[in-house]
Amino acid sequence: MVMTQRIAVLGATGSIGDSTLAILAAQPLNYQVYALSGYHRLDKLFALCQQFLPKRVSVPTAAVDDFAKRLSAEGLNIDVVGGAAGLVDIATDTQTDTVIAAIVGAAGLPSTLAAARAGKRILLANKEALVMAGQVMINAVKANNATLLPLDSEHNAIFQCLPLAIQRDNTQIHQPNHGVRKLWLTASGGPFLQQSFAQMQQASVAEAVKHPNWSMGQKISVDSATMMNKGLELIEACHLFDLPEDKINVVIHPQSIIHSMVEYSDGSFLAQLGSPDMKTPIAHALSYPDRIESGSQPLDLFALSALEFIQPDLQKFACLRLARQAMQAGTQATIVLNAANEIAVAAFLNGQICLTDIADINEQALNDIQVPPLNDTADIEDILTIDKIARHLTDKLVAKLA
Repeated sequence: MVMTQRIAVLGATGSIGDSTLAILAAQPLNYQVYALSGYHRLDKLFALCQQFLPKRVSVPTAAVDDFAKRLSAEGLNIDVVGGAAGLVDIATDTQTDTVIAAIVGAAGLPSTLAAARAGKRILLANKEALVMAGQVMINAVKANNATLLPLDSEHNAIFQCLPLAIQRDNTQIHQPNHGVRKLWLTASGGPFLQQSFAQMQQASVAEAVKHPNWSMGQKISVDSATMMNKGLELIEACHLFDLPEDKINVVIHPQSIIHSMVEYSDGSFLAQLGSPDMKTPIAHALSYPDRIESGSQPLDLFALSALEFIQPDLQKFACLRLARQAMQAGTQATIVLNAANEIAVAAFLNGQICLTDIADINEQALNDIQVPPLNDTADIEDILTIDKIARHLTDKLVAKLA
């Protein structure tokens, strides 16, 4: 690498932030932590400011003054901005080269889309940006010569297994000379793979967030338990790789060693293997098209006893079926599904509903909630309007159930 990349880590206090910052700390000549953001864990964010000395930091609007005073008291000259506007400001800052889009949920959409419109290099962990605004996001990337690289281990694996021409232009996937037949997303199956639906009904929050292979935040861990996470990844993959949902299969692979695969017309399957550690895809995307040390544990092939592949049970994991249904229906439906799921997961984490109620609420929202139509010129305001309506009406569904 010729010059140091200035990195803005949006969602710095989460698990993706942890992995990203560990890599950046080990590569000080290649990367500079230019900006950070956090929302709930402000003490952790403050410690990161002390460690990395960013030029800018974004916090909730109500916390701006106090956070700025804390930094000043420590002699740290860091510009503090707040709220959604602060995130957009950092994402579009002329000094920002690369944006790590790792804010969980719909809250990450405005800054990610702003980064695309500013022509930034975006490393995308916020799958909701494409679930809610897939074509708008892809159009913004192409119109502004931005770069969009997937951080989710599954999408990053597929990206690595595709020809260079498709990596550079996703519409090339339709050219017959590349021979791409299908994409395969692997799923761990989560903590309830070997348990019955009745056992899932009785699951506690602690059981639901205890992922067998990955260290993740609560929301994404619950999504993994219901397999909604894989459903959202299916929708994301459709937009990233310009394919309809029937060209993307999901297979449960409990060992989480094969991170995803590309099936070719000649019968070949290309797969990316590695230890279940997010530092691997993050390092790949940070350094693409080069490679750097990630700090992840190398895969020991001799220690692998077996690699299993299981077809998902769409009755037990209904959220995966709903994601396909939403993708078939279009962007309005994927916005509603995502909003409903965020509300339902929060209700489960708060003890208001049981784990299996999440799929029921999602299905009812998808089938019953009426929202304004979207057209080809839809923008973020239209998308957020649908999101707001869906959240409001899902709150009512939760209240009835609770």
